[in-house]
Amino acid sequence: MRRFPYVSVFILVSIFVFCFLFPYLYDKSPYVLNPDTILLPPSFSHLFGTDRLGRDLFARMMQGGQISLIIGVLSALIASLVGLIVGVSSGYFKGIVDKGIVVMIDLFLTFPTFFLLLALISYVNASVFVLVLVISVTGWMGMARMIRSESFAISYKPFIKILKIAKVNPLKILFKYYAPLIAPIFFISFTFGVSGAILAESGLSFLGIGITPPQISWGTIISEGKEVIDIAWWLSFFPGLFIFFVTFTLVNISDYLQSKTNEKEALSA
Repeated sequence: MRRFPYVSVFILVSIFVFCFLFPYLYDKSPYVLNPDTILLPPSFSHLFGTDRLGRDLFARMMQGGQISLIIGVLSALIASLVGLIVGVSSGYFKGIVDKGIVVMIDLFLTFPTFFLLLALISYVNASVFVLVLVISVTGWMGMARMIRSESFAISYKPFIKILKIAKVNPLKILFKYYAPLIAPIFFISFTFGVSGAILAESGLSFLGIGITPPQISWGTIISEGKEVIDIAWWLSFFPGLFIFFVTFTLVNISDYLQSKTNEKEALSA
């Protein structure tokens, strides 16, 4: 039996507190330039050091974390909801609806996700809204396939067949009977989706086609630090460390949810 990941949850909550609450307590601005503090290493006056323009990296990490986490959570939520709707529709209605959805999913999966992201983002100016939309569009397919598979299994259960024969409203069947059984898979996919969206945004920003100044994300901070990484390691180290912590903790939480789901299935079998 897998233990609840208390450490992972604590680290994840701490990162959210750091990004969304600490800025109200910290007195340094992430945007103020200071020619006298260019590329200073971490110290008591600048906990994470400073960048090439003398800006405080600790403040920029908090501000950038807000953008990265907002993009990650919103993208994963939208992609998971789209995948949920598509997957349930495919598994419940079957027939022509299922075949059409399978073809659509396969078409999206034909293109590598990151290259599809690059293709879409090259036609529009990147912003938080655009990145959320683009990452969502390219991230719902895995969720849809998992939900479709589970929906097929649920649709063959005797009580579902009885409800269909009794001509119970499909929406009532979906919300009252499908939703509780599919919820664990939804949350597992969502937690994976958050980490994937943050990594996608960071990759795009690192390549210079993601978040654009004056907005900040962890990916843009890494991108700014790549040119001086040999003399200012902290510029790339701290945002990379935070991205690792968020991804690692979410994977641990997803593994826990998956193990609990498997235990329930084993008990009900």
